[in-house]
Amino acid sequence: MKAVIFDVDGTLVDSVDLHAKAWQKAFADFGHEFSFDEVRSQIGKGGDQLLPVFLSESEIEERGHALEKHRSQLFKRDYLKQIKAFPQVRDLFLRLLDDGWRIALASSAKGDELDIYKNLCNVADLLEAETSSDDAEKSKPHPDIFQAAVARLKLTPDECIVVGDTPYDADAAGRADILSIGVLCGGFPAEDLTAAGCHALYEGAADLLARYDDSLFHERRPTATAAR
Repeated sequence: MKAVIFDVDGTLVDSVDLHAKAWQKAFADFGHEFSFDEVRSQIGKGGDQLLPVFLSESEIEERGHALEKHRSQLFKRDYLKQIKAFPQVRDLFLRLLDDGWRIALASSAKGDELDIYKNLCNVADLLEAETSSDDAEKSKPHPDIFQAAVARLKLTPDECIVVGDTPYDADAAGRADILSIGVLCGGFPAEDLTAAGCHALYEGAADLLARYDDSLFHERRPTATAAR
């Protein structure tokens, strides 16, 4: 195995609740009242997959684009500045690089948001590749974003591991034939991540780093493979 592909929202940065609040407010501004928990359970999907959960086909056709644009504006104006990186993301990435792993990001965020997240985590100089919603026809749980990352790395799916916080990440990874690891820092239930196909679960980047020597990343590290 050669590369680790990380989801970003909820995996590397603490943003799931903020995305849910932005969506909930945007729906309300368009006359649709949904509970925070209802909306939050769908975060991890892009708008193309989230809207059909709440709106009819005709509503999406008539006002979906305007609602998505409004949500994006709300998020950038009121919530983006509140996002913080989870602890020890850069330290984890450095450990992975020391073991010979190549690192990529694959996010349902827009490209400009992804740039902000990279700076928050202080990892822009450690990445070999990245993909965003701009690189995918369909968002998670469809496999497009992960497939684009694999292609950008010029690897095959069985040479990669995905790390994500939602069952949609694990589902998308499975559809792309990529092994997945789950993190609980995004707030999704452990049983949902396991059911979606996660090989192992960690609390987040700091927990993965603390338990690194017992992890799949250490067991299958590229430097060890090369030595054999």
